[in-house]
Amino acid sequence: MGTDPFRIAPSAWITRFAPLVPKGGTVLDLACGGGRHSRLFLDRGHKVTALDRDVAQAQLAEGAELIAADLEDGSAWPLAGRHFDAVVVTNYLWRPLFPAILGSLNPGGVLLYETFALGNEKFGRPANPDHLLKRGELLELTQGLTVVAYEDGAMGRAKVVQRICAVNGTDLAALT
Repeated sequence: MGTDPFRIAPSAWITRFAPLVPKGGTVLDLACGGGRHSRLFLDRGHKVTALDRDVAQAQLAEGAELIAADLEDGSAWPLAGRHFDAVVVTNYLWRPLFPAILGSLNPGGVLLYETFALGNEKFGRPANPDHLLKRGELLELTQGLTVVAYEDGAMGRAKVVQRICAVNGTDLAALT
């Protein structure tokens, strides 16, 4: 089909921490794109909700609940009242969503977030500072969660990112 396997492979960060999500738990793949992380969690036996502005491109999310929603147009949060055992976000940043994202985590829920940071403009897109996290900003945006792992900086010679694995609560023993 001509699909680039490097574009559809799940993030190593998300794959690394996927086992922290309770077996059979619910996962929100926010701004899911082609659905690579939806597929990862579906294959692990999770119930997945995949949300994107254009879910037609989410071919890998077959089997997930697909929700089409523009998260940046000022509309209400489309998942009000719903909670998840994990929320996964990669390569997407819309700062006004953080209260809704954090409010969507069940107690003990895992946030897996990875996106571009300042300095990435040297490597290409995104280059707009509105779409790049400032140093340490992801830690600030996720205050109140317990950090399991966090990275901030250049990843090889191709991009600058911040990424976090954090839990809603302080009982990290429940994750093992």
